[in-house]
Amino acid sequence: MTPESPVHSERYRRTLAELARRRATDAPTHGGRILSYVYDSGLAELDELAGAAAALVQPVNGLDPTVFGSVASMERDLIAFARTAFHGPDAVGSVTSGGTESCVLAVKAARDHAGLAPGTGSLVLPATAHAAFDKAARLLGVRAVRVPVDPATTRVSAAAMAAAIEDDTFLLVASAPNYPTGALDPIGEIAEVATARALPLHVDACLGGFALAWWPQPLPAWDFRVPGVTSISADFHKYGYAPKGASVILHADRDRHRAGFFATTDWPGYPIVNPTLLGSRSAAGLASAWAITDYLGPDGFAALVAPVAEAAAALRVAVEGIDGLAVAGAPDGPVFAVVADPASSAPIDPHRWSAAVAAAGFTLQEQPSYRQPDGTVLPASTHLTVTPVTASVLDDLIGAMTVGAERARGQAPAAAPDALTALAQAFVDGALTVDDALALDSASTAAALVAAGIDPHTDPSDAANALDLPAIIAAIEALPREVTAKMLAEFLASYANP
Repeated sequence: MTPESPVHSERYRRTLAELARRRATDAPTHGGRILSYVYDSGLAELDELAGAAAALVQPVNGLDPTVFGSVASMERDLIAFARTAFHGPDAVGSVTSGGTESCVLAVKAARDHAGLAPGTGSLVLPATAHAAFDKAARLLGVRAVRVPVDPATTRVSAAAMAAAIEDDTFLLVASAPNYPTGALDPIGEIAEVATARALPLHVDACLGGFALAWWPQPLPAWDFRVPGVTSISADFHKYGYAPKGASVILHADRDRHRAGFFATTDWPGYPIVNPTLLGSRSAAGLASAWAITDYLGPDGFAALVAPVAEAAAALRVAVEGIDGLAVAGAPDGPVFAVVADPASSAPIDPHRWSAAVAAAGFTLQEQPSYRQPDGTVLPASTHLTVTPVTASVLDDLIGAMTVGAERARGQAPAAAPDALTALAQAFVDGALTVDDALALDSASTAAALVAAGIDPHTDPSDAANALDLPAIIAAIEALPREVTAKMLAEFLASYANP
């Protein structure tokens, strides 16, 4: 007897129905209602194309392009597309699984090219550079030296970067643009410092590279047109509109690129050559990114960037027109942040505002205040990522922002849960030290979360378990940052485990 086709089996249908139920609790990935994490082109055919491309390579292993030649051919095309977009006709590189992997590889390649032993060396980067570089530093045993940015513009100065260089510095990093506020660092000036000190300069364009490459307004040069830029990272799964799992790291010369590889024949198995951190790897992200870039081409990317620029400009104007709110710094591209206006007689807390906007149907992203190494403070803010689809809901979004401001006006900033406020006071009084907190085991840390009303053991697929994010951000601001990192790690570990 021929078994029933799994496509038509009851078990098959039940499984997909359960997945659909769980997906229904997620934030909406399409329609412009969430302004972080997802990059919606607004073109349904791109989603269909990406899905079809991923299905075609579903069984492929990107580990060995000599066996699966499609992997090498698609990677060649994506690298050619990226180096043309970023004006590096001789640039070489690798397609990776995402921005974090690209940034880690940039740091590894720079360290190894400099001939430094593992566990030695430092990189210098602005305070606003992505935390992926801190992760790279921990993984590779090097030091990340963060340089304060101008609190008014949120841009770093080249002079400050130069002053932070040490004898063992092997890499400078700049952002195009940075994630927290969307400002473009002065790449040209930092590149002059890098050249004068014979150091490489990595430009992290993971967030906005594939938007800035076609930005309709003039921008200072930030890519390989700038002498001294030695590597660039950019994500296809952001403003390249591919599904998650596709980024690129480009190097200006072959030797720096090869320094990022891992290769060995010193074991009994097959020869291993890994251009990225992964061994076996899915080709789905690669194929989806390839299909979308092949379909859109440069003109298609330019057409998608135009409404992004228009919507971002309109939203910034709308924010500046709301008494009590202000745009943080001087953003240059598709993302920006909103802060309480210090010049207003009635400043509005940006996190209360974000919660009120969420109640009106749009999800923004809260960011805590940050004390820089020099003692200056970047204030608490709310981040907005603008995508092509944002233009289709622009009037509704501006209306929600305006109504949200009125609802939030006069509200004090959210307070941390009482239990965490008491914990923060214990650090102030000296009854508890950071080392004490970091020494707590997992069970004790989880108990502190539960006591604060933040129970990680709830059902993630239950929409009723939504977190009070403003209160959590308030706790991050009240407690030592190392402690909140430990507590958040415990939360997520428990949240994603049975």
